[in-house]
Amino acid sequence: MMPYHPSPKLLLPLILLALATLACEQSAPDGSSSWGVSNPPLTAVAQGTATRTPFLPATRAPGTPIVSPTPDAPHAVPDPRTEDDEYVVQAGDTLGIIAQRFGVTIEALIAANDLANPNLLEVGQTLIIPAADPSNPAPGDKIIPDSELVYGPASTTLDIEEFVDRQDGYLARYEQQVDDLGGGTFTGAEIVWRVARQYSVNPRLLLAALEYQSGWVTDSGPDENTLQFPMRVRDSWRSGLYRQLAWAANNLNRGYYLWKVNGVSSWILTDGSVVPVNPNINAGTAGVQQLFAMLYDREHWERAISPEGLLATYSDLFGYPFDFAIEPLLPDDLSQPEMQLPFEEDVVWAFTGGPHGGWGDGSAWAALDFAPPFEGLGCGQSDLWVVAVADGMILRAEYGEVIQDLDGDELEQVGWTMLYMHIEARDRVRPGTYVQAGDRIGHPSCEGGYSTGTHVHIARRYNGEWISADQDLPFEMDGWVSRGTGIEYDGFLDNDDDSIEAWNGATDANAIQR
Repeated sequence: MMPYHPSPKLLLPLILLALATLACEQSAPDGSSSWGVSNPPLTAVAQGTATRTPFLPATRAPGTPIVSPTPDAPHAVPDPRTEDDEYVVQAGDTLGIIAQRFGVTIEALIAANDLANPNLLEVGQTLIIPAADPSNPAPGDKIIPDSELVYGPASTTLDIEEFVDRQDGYLARYEQQVDDLGGGTFTGAEIVWRVARQYSVNPRLLLAALEYQSGWVTDSGPDENTLQFPMRVRDSWRSGLYRQLAWAANNLNRGYYLWKVNGVSSWILTDGSVVPVNPNINAGTAGVQQLFAMLYDREHWERAISPEGLLATYSDLFGYPFDFAIEPLLPDDLSQPEMQLPFEEDVVWAFTGGPHGGWGDGSAWAALDFAPPFEGLGCGQSDLWVVAVADGMILRAEYGEVIQDLDGDELEQVGWTMLYMHIEARDRVRPGTYVQAGDRIGHPSCEGGYSTGTHVHIARRYNGEWISADQDLPFEMDGWVSRGTGIEYDGFLDNDDDSIEAWNGATDANAIQR
């Protein structure tokens, strides 16, 4: 974990005191090579010139020298492959996904397999995975603590709108109509807030990354080249602030959660460099390194992850990030509250999705999917009910999402929360409603994000961190315990001697009821 700075026991009461004084898949990057952007000159990268505006309780007296974070114990980084391997293409695979999984470039996959059409893969096709050709290891400078990557307790005191208005940059006057959010028009601050909540990424980090890439936070007249692509991801499908920030949040999550499960051995940069991961960084820093690996060649990447890069921009805007560390985010004795399956008794549902991304494909494999009995295929209206898995207050209910607080603090960033996704607007529970386990919250549907069929997607978070359904704290509902296979969406629910395997469809083999 990250070095000790403020004790959680001291910081959380201060956060809560400060609060009292302050007025199924979701769309995600597909791994395609088009993500990359041309590199601006080093002098053109925004460095964040705003006056520091602390929005958190002071944890270090002004003028006290900054102490470098205490090194974590070296992480168990997987050894880079030294020999070619083989992989059998699975449903849903793309070259980008496969390249990311094995730490090679898309170009190397195309060359090794002599692919005439790299956009055409067949399920069952065997691909040669060439051995990586790594360069010098990545730097070990830490950039942020883990608690500054997630939408966790330390983010409760940031009033995004006030902060953005005070900086008086382009972001303060920005508005965008966002089809992904029902077609409404949203301010820049509202977009930052919604991306932070959806992906569970700290809004301070999103603002700092936006400022570093385009200067939108403090500059009233940023470079015209950034007006459609403020994160400098020049992809027409990702124009506008919402999709640019969603892309960034997804990649921050990717690095963070891959690091957590020892799932990454190297970063692949836009110039094709394969850079071995430094084992001395932390998960938060891994998230930042992954983000900028998707944006820059080696020279610009090392600048972005150096103390003079994003860290300097962040510090200019908010202060030294390690002063705000809350540790540990996940207590060693953390246990899941008692939960039940998310549907009513005596109705047979289908277990259609094993462990997969909580939001987007970059987050932890925190989610499980269940589909109601339904005639035909695809999306259709169901009159069956999704019910609460535990007692708690409904905090949000919009755009297919329902967020439930399970521990009584009514804060999405603190303690246990549940995400129920693809909940139809018809009959959906209202925010501010306290529900008990088994109470109805709405009907399963395809609303919100991306879905190919009527179902409910459920996922857990603790202190803003997505909790994997296939790691140390498996999902348990009515005695059914989740188990992953290492393949996204595949997995089992086990209950004593019974076992049900996830399947994309409804069969006797994946039928489940309370």
